[in-house]
Amino acid sequence: MAAENYSTVTEFILGGLTNRPELQLPLFFLFLGISMVTMVGNLGMIMLICLNSQLHTPMYYFLSNLSFVDMCYSSIITPKMLANFVSEKNSISYVGCMSQLYFFLVFIVAECYTLTVMAYDCYVAICSPLLYNIIMSDRICSLLVAAVYIIGLIGSMIETGLVLKLSYCESLISHYFCGILPLMKLSCSSTYDIELTVFFLAGFDIILTGSTVLVSYAFILFNILHIRSTEGRSKAFSTFSSHLATVGMFYGSTAFMYLKPSTVSSLAQEKVASVFYTTVIPMLNPLIYSLRNKDVKDAMQKTLRRKLS
Repeated sequence: MAAENYSTVTEFILGGLTNRPELQLPLFFLFLGISMVTMVGNLGMIMLICLNSQLHTPMYYFLSNLSFVDMCYSSIITPKMLANFVSEKNSISYVGCMSQLYFFLVFIVAECYTLTVMAYDCYVAICSPLLYNIIMSDRICSLLVAAVYIIGLIGSMIETGLVLKLSYCESLISHYFCGILPLMKLSCSSTYDIELTVFFLAGFDIILTGSTVLVSYAFILFNILHIRSTEGRSKAFSTFSSHLATVGMFYGSTAFMYLKPSTVSSLAQEKVASVFYTTVIPMLNPLIYSLRNKDVKDAMQKTLRRKLS
């Protein structure tokens, strides 16, 4: 069939998280609660770091950027998902769909590299504490954060540009947001080039950043085990375990989505994995860092005392 015979798609219909009517309202309130905790937690973490001078260090500078990224890509997906739970027609315009895809890819790639930068910062802090202030200078930290967003923008531009070239003969997306994989399934044109590009870029991002994180953590763990002071070892391990929990959840769910053959999992499993890294992880990150980090808890108590007094 010639490309000019395809009907022009002006809007897509989102299949949503579930098609069972009795689950729509409970899920609406569940994800509304998750969304509120995500916004309050991440915004609170950013404000806490800005207001407390003892948290003006590279580690918390990167953590505030992680909170910003989490807040952004969660807010790109969750509002539309909430609206779909309570609306009869779950539609999204073509422009809105492509915009959602573009910004989601920007921040999901930025999340990968932010976690990598945080792992490197943790490695330098524990393995080379005497050189920490030299290696992680303000200029270096700013350059690393700038590189994170530039890589996210470039990767998103490439993948979204390829999706824009596709022709669609269906408008029903069997998902709750405009992801690159669900959109490819609707295409009438060949998706070989985009599948190859997505697999390469996703593989490069996940494998490169994931392996860098693993190598950093291997050196960190080795150094922690050789710290003689019990207090120092406990503090280092607390910071390390917070990073490990965040990284494990994020890379596990994204690798499941983008580095597997399409026949391995069902649509329901893909939706669960997507929910995990688009809504659950952005909520858990500030909780993990606030509950498992003594500096953050101390800063929170001081801030609350100042406000109450």
